[in-house]
Amino acid sequence: MDHRTHQPPKSPPRLPPGLDVRSAAVLREIVEQYVETGEPVGSRTLSRLLPLNLSPATIRNVMADLTDAGLLFSPHTSAGRLPTDRGLRLFVDGLLQFGELSEDERGTINAALAQSGRSLQDTLAQASTMLSGLSSAAGLVLAP
Repeated sequence: MDHRTHQPPKSPPRLPPGLDVRSAAVLREIVEQYVETGEPVGSRTLSRLLPLNLSPATIRNVMADLTDAGLLFSPHTSAGRLPTDRGLRLFVDGLLQFGELSEDERGTINAALAQSGRSLQDTLAQASTMLSGLSSAAGLVLAP
């Protein structure tokens, strides 16, 4: 269950080659925290957030391995870690989990977008607003 949306993931993500379950969990949580806060993420914070029972020392070792692999970096010596471009790409390509929309959410979307007489621009603006509200993130919608 995703602790942010309280919805089960659509399907378990496939692990990228060379990444074990523990490393994938640490990388996933660092990216999610980075996206949420924009700040480096430390091992103590991760030990409280991760569903795995790992000590801060164990998490630091995993973070060091992910740093050596080019997936994380430290902005300065005593800081937590941030994802590199490569780490973000790996997250998007292999670790990002999608939740299912509820029937109520689907109904709201269908009703809002089915209104006739609106311009394409207004429909796209409405879709972007709904996407942003459902995801608690920025919504960007483009027409073909």
